[in-house]
Amino acid sequence: MKKRVKGKKINGNKRKVGKWLYWSPRVLTILFILFISMFSLDIFGNNYTFWETVVGLLMHNIPTFILLIFPIVAWKYEWLGAVGFFLFAVGYIIMILRNPFQWYLLAWSLEIVGPAIIIGVLWWMNWKRKR
Repeated sequence: MKKRVKGKKINGNKRKVGKWLYWSPRVLTILFILFISMFSLDIFGNNYTFWETVVGLLMHNIPTFILLIFPIVAWKYEWLGAVGFFLFAVGYIIMILRNPFQWYLLAWSLEIVGPAIIIGVLWWMNWKRKR
């Protein structure tokens, strides 16, 4: 079954792929930011005062605040989302490798870097499709 959209004939499946490609980086970005922000919850296990807890939460959530910039800007300019997530992934690997190198740190960083690269690729694919 073919539909007309703005004077062009398109296949129904292509339209579904277009919606999927449009929404997947946006939804995955939000889920990734929530995942990163979960690491800040370990501050509550200690016996800190109220203000020490507030400062600890702010310090732990610095990556979250940086990552929040990407979906706001990338919602309109997809290429910035791709570049931002690739830079985040490279920066995280550099930060991990700055310490004395151990193999388990590199494997451990894949939990953060892997989803960031996938999200960056999805933003890039979305930008390429839009062009």
